[in-house]
Amino acid sequence: MKYSLQFVFLAMMVISMTFNRSFAKVELVQGNNQIDVIIDGKLFTSYMYSPEVTKPILYPVNTPAGIQVNRSFPFKQVEGESKDHPHHTGIFFTYDKVNQDGFWGNTKYPPQIKHVEVTEMNSGKEEATLSVVLHWIGKSGKTLLEEKRTMVFSAGNKENSIDLTMTLTAKDTAVVFGDTKEGMLGMRVADWLKEGKGTGKYLSSEGAETEKNIWGRRAKWVVLTGERDGHKVGIAIMNHPKSVNYPTYWHARGYGLFAVNPLGQAEFQHSTGVADPQPLKLTLQQGQSALFKFRVNVFDGAKSKEQLDKEFAEYSK
Repeated sequence: MKYSLQFVFLAMMVISMTFNRSFAKVELVQGNNQIDVIIDGKLFTSYMYSPEVTKPILYPVNTPAGIQVNRSFPFKQVEGESKDHPHHTGIFFTYDKVNQDGFWGNTKYPPQIKHVEVTEMNSGKEEATLSVVLHWIGKSGKTLLEEKRTMVFSAGNKENSIDLTMTLTAKDTAVVFGDTKEGMLGMRVADWLKEGKGTGKYLSSEGAETEKNIWGRRAKWVVLTGERDGHKVGIAIMNHPKSVNYPTYWHARGYGLFAVNPLGQAEFQHSTGVADPQPLKLTLQQGQSALFKFRVNVFDGAKSKEQLDKEFAEYSK
């Protein structure tokens, strides 16, 4: 009888580890100008920070089943894949109107968001933490902003998550963020996740669907779902209540750009017909800081609005 109980216990453990990824090890592996995030022995994403890039990114981005949900261009040439907007690379965090400099659309530098150092790199069970310091350097060569970014990579049941916390501090001078749609945390999804020409479907926390009803409007979260060879996948982006100008505006495009932009208020209000648009014009005096906080959840299968509302409530605590 004792042997039978031990056997049952071991069998249950095997089943639990197979179907519940709470036992998953999340490893950060240093490479050449990149740090790989390995979950259950599979690549989730890589933090890439070569001195030659205009901004550090997370690329590629894979579901637990190994399905890549972001576009490969311009790093890989895939037959038939779109090649527009070459500055849309992986998951990125940037903005187009920072004093007189545009950090959004440039594929060459200056300006440049430059990786300076890693301040924390800890692997672990269920999650790993990577913290870095970045400098937003303008065309003049001066550092406009110092960014302290923490990325927590987590493994769940059929899902991988990234909790991103970015603190921007005005470094050498006062910094004004002009209101523009070109920002801020975004990713260029795979072509098959496009809305219309692909299988992609947008849904917001407010119950709105499609780019037409989500772009330029506020929401706590937005999810993009689709299918690849009959396999359902999704990407949910959530905005934490402590983040600047919460709930954020959304720069979610049907052609494949999936972005949150809390700073483009006046342009979004004008474009969506709001009477008397009010510029946000976020201004940081030298030494002042602003906090931006988001979660990117990449999952296999489907999630209901009720499920995402529940997850957001837990995240926003």
